[in-house]
Amino acid sequence: MDQAIAADGLSAGWLDAPETLAMRAHLEANNGIKGLDILQPGDTKHAVDLFRRDGFVVIANVLNSEQTEILRNGCHEVVSDILALDEGRAGNRGSHRYSFGGSSLTRSQLHRPEWQMLLDIQAVTDAVTAIFQSSDYVLRAASGDFCLPGAVGYQPLHSDVRDWHDPKTTPYSAFHDPRRQLTVRDLPCPYVCVNFLPQDVTPLNGPTRQIPGTQHARVPIPTLAEEPEWMRLSTVCPAPAGAIMIRDVRAWHGGTPNIANAVRSIPNLEFYAPWFREPIVPGITYHDYKKLSDHAQRLVRHCVADSSETLLTGPTLRAP
Repeated sequence: MDQAIAADGLSAGWLDAPETLAMRAHLEANNGIKGLDILQPGDTKHAVDLFRRDGFVVIANVLNSEQTEILRNGCHEVVSDILALDEGRAGNRGSHRYSFGGSSLTRSQLHRPEWQMLLDIQAVTDAVTAIFQSSDYVLRAASGDFCLPGAVGYQPLHSDVRDWHDPKTTPYSAFHDPRRQLTVRDLPCPYVCVNFLPQDVTPLNGPTRQIPGTQHARVPIPTLAEEPEWMRLSTVCPAPAGAIMIRDVRAWHGGTPNIANAVRSIPNLEFYAPWFREPIVPGITYHDYKKLSDHAQRLVRHCVADSSETLLTGPTLRAP
């Protein structure tokens, strides 16, 4: 499937074009955070320390080989369904870039068994519980993103949470200080995103760039034109299949070029802190919810459709 995707929407020989070869040489030589710490399950205190310092942390060997293969196959199925609606590869996060949530009628992939499997990964439970210092967190959504070969541009740096906006602008904002003294960046982490790696992430296949320590930054996020080169190269790679990256969603991050010959997927689970909530869209039927473990049911209790309702699932190309 990956080779077919690589050819769709791209001119013949794009991998061998001079500009692609120049970018490949530059990224192979320079891309990636120098001295990137990649931890192991069980090193929970260190994981929390790095998360609070940098706004993200990487932990390897969280998924075993069987779980990694299940997740990889599930991502490929979803990718194929989404791409069937987008022959030109316009994407919904920029050319050749897609949100798994924004490409779903439910804004989530929680109806998929591959994402449901992720709810019961013990290393994830241990890390998220330690970050929130509580086990009473809840699932926001099961989502993530993917980029295709040929995603040669950089996605602008951005944050995934913001202060309150009028509901007519967006229903997905919550924190508001009427005194205008505090922002969401002054608070403890309001929610985390746990990205799972079903394939190796390399300097060439669209690694996520993370700007360390920006989860509390109040200065404006630089535009692509303003962004210095070191930020473009501040990417979380190399990182092995089966690893996770836990992100404070306030930290600045963005997509980077995929000039490899395969899709790069990073499905995720997103969790609200016990004290923080924004509107949640149902992502799983009551029937499927009852099949989950007790632990998973506690996590998704706000994501369940009423037993009398039919949950419409399937791909869409709306913007996230």
